[in-house]
Amino acid sequence: MKSAGRKAEQGAEDYPCTGLLEQDFPEFCARAGIAAAPRITLRPPPSFPAEEEPGELAEVLAGIEHKYRCLQPRIQVERGDPEDPHSARALFLRGWKLEEEMLGVLSRCLPALGGLQAVHLWQVGLSERLLPALAALLARCPRLRTLSLEGNPLAEPAFHALMGSDSALAHLSLRNNSLGDAGARLVGQSLGANRSLVSLVLSFNRISDLGAGYIAQGLRLNRSLLSLSLASNDIGDAGAGRLAEVLAPFALTHAEAVERRRLLLGCSQSTPREPEGQSEGLRGHSLLGKQSKAPLKKKQEPPRKEEAKQQKRRDPPLCVQGSDRAEAPHPLLEEVRQLQGSLVLPGNRALLNLNLSHNRVTERGLGAFVAALEEQRRDEEPQVPGRRGLLRLALEKNRVPPSSPALARLRELLALQDPLPKSPEEEQDWGA
Repeated sequence: MKSAGRKAEQGAEDYPCTGLLEQDFPEFCARAGIAAAPRITLRPPPSFPAEEEPGELAEVLAGIEHKYRCLQPRIQVERGDPEDPHSARALFLRGWKLEEEMLGVLSRCLPALGGLQAVHLWQVGLSERLLPALAALLARCPRLRTLSLEGNPLAEPAFHALMGSDSALAHLSLRNNSLGDAGARLVGQSLGANRSLVSLVLSFNRISDLGAGYIAQGLRLNRSLLSLSLASNDIGDAGAGRLAEVLAPFALTHAEAVERRRLLLGCSQSTPREPEGQSEGLRGHSLLGKQSKAPLKKKQEPPRKEEAKQQKRRDPPLCVQGSDRAEAPHPLLEEVRQLQGSLVLPGNRALLNLNLSHNRVTERGLGAFVAALEEQRRDEEPQVPGRRGLLRLALEKNRVPPSSPALARLRELLALQDPLPKSPEEEQDWGA
């Protein structure tokens, strides 16, 4: 392995990437000493070929070879423009083991693909030792936002390395990776610090009520995730209750309250103060200006309500974390209310879609979501525009009878929050 890696490094110094995967990949494989390199093929559009009558023996053999060609190692490329070979936007690697030498070759080819947006890996036999190298590779791809790593169980949980605070991934699918509760704990910890992830798929991962509690703990301080799938796990009423708690207003823990004070102190220290002499001079100058322009101000009309609202929207927030003003403030800096000596946050209203289908939720767990949605309805005007709260909750194939009163009430609450009407097929999925 080390000799092959040295060969690839030495070859990389002499060969500049062209940004054309069909040309760069075989060249780097040859320089790394990989004899049987996977083929680069275009991903065909979905089609349904019609049945054809059998012809001669040569045609039958050619058809069989073409049919089972997908079992050979290859890399499928999806282009944005079928006629432009430099427009690769998605890669698909399926059913063959990704070794260290091959990962080294990809680390030299993929960053040169300027339009690469998605990488799909299915049953590639990736080990926990190579997962940090994969995360470093993905970070070097400037426009990559989607990663699908499915059917790749690890001996030790390490998928949280893909969800660090510096990750730029927006869509991550970890389906069928046997995470278990131990992996869910690490994913929940990373989820609390992540600010880029929009959708996360954790279905078919043997997550129980304990693991659902870890995921809920990460959702307490996450305001970027919009869609979460926990379908086909082992989650019951206890796990559903933990997930519902973070959607409704909840009290801060002692550690969260201390962190909130630290953030507020940092905001107050970062606010610039005016020098005493300069501030007095500015006040005098402003007073003189007001005296000279007083008659004009009397003739002006008071501002209208619409103008006042627009001016309020233009005003910057009192405290913005970081130098980028477009960055959302920390969730602990949201407005709180005091209740029985505790600080209460309004809850997670950023999550719009939650999939809990094919689990063990009963009417008891359903009642927890009904209570959470009723709490969200009481605050009809959210503090952050666009955060309406949960809009869709998938519960098909659970232990909830279709005639459940809690199910009927949940439908009513979601219909009030969702601006788009549901299709009859979606309505039938509720109690299935």
